[in-house]
Amino acid sequence: MAMEFTGTDNYVATDDLTVAVNAAVTLERPLLVKGEPGTGKTELARQVAAALGLRLIEWHIKSTTRAQQGLYEYDAVSRLRDSQLGETRVHDVNNYIRKGKLWEAFEAGEKVVLLIDEIDKADIEFPNDLLQELDRMEFHVYETGETVRARVRPIVIITSNNEKDLPDAFLRRCFFHYIRFPDMETMKKIVAVHHPGIKDALLGAALTQFYELREQEGLKKKPSTSEVLDWLKLLLAEDLDAEDLKRPGTSLLPRLHGALLKNEQDVHLFERLAFLARSRG
Repeated sequence: MAMEFTGTDNYVATDDLTVAVNAAVTLERPLLVKGEPGTGKTELARQVAAALGLRLIEWHIKSTTRAQQGLYEYDAVSRLRDSQLGETRVHDVNNYIRKGKLWEAFEAGEKVVLLIDEIDKADIEFPNDLLQELDRMEFHVYETGETVRARVRPIVIITSNNEKDLPDAFLRRCFFHYIRFPDMETMKKIVAVHHPGIKDALLGAALTQFYELREQEGLKKKPSTSEVLDWLKLLLAEDLDAEDLKRPGTSLLPRLHGALLKNEQDVHLFERLAFLARSRG
């Protein structure tokens, strides 16, 4: 029976996103998902796994992560130490091989979802080093001479924050989707999932301020979906209403703006704009 992702009760998936997920599943190619930080790329993999009833294996990439770590690592130092101590386990090289996330996904007896999260954090050669493994779904273990092949081809979801360009050869092997920042109506649906029962007047006033803030020229870091959800949580905790969100003429900053603006340059930008507005007034 064909697998089809249609979103979940906890995740608002647009039509183009569900089409992308299902196309990648049908083609048996990795789904490369790009978009601003905080737009739900990582959560997408978790929701796909939940919706399809599959186990999720997560590999979170850091700047120091090497592609080989996703396959396996051979601990030669420990083996040398054990040989000096006369340990009997030294004769079996398998005792010193630590399986990576790709190995874990390949040897699973059932279909799984493999998340390779924030691939653009790693070295530029990182994607190229995984080309054959993700294409053929197999790799060779030199220390034991065995070839590890995927028993069942996993659904691979790769996320990127667009911090650096990925190699063309890698892109050719992926199905690509860019998660656009949600428009007002989609954002209301997302908020309804996380904050059901929020009053329409408060939501309308808050989102109007939020989108005005995002569109301000010169902003270093635009607030994301996750940040507006945090902001709304604070507004609800403070029991504020739409009237409370009205900004005094001396300030352009929204209430509890620390949930939305995450650096001093952006705070100073709005302070300068307010100062200029008062001067012109």
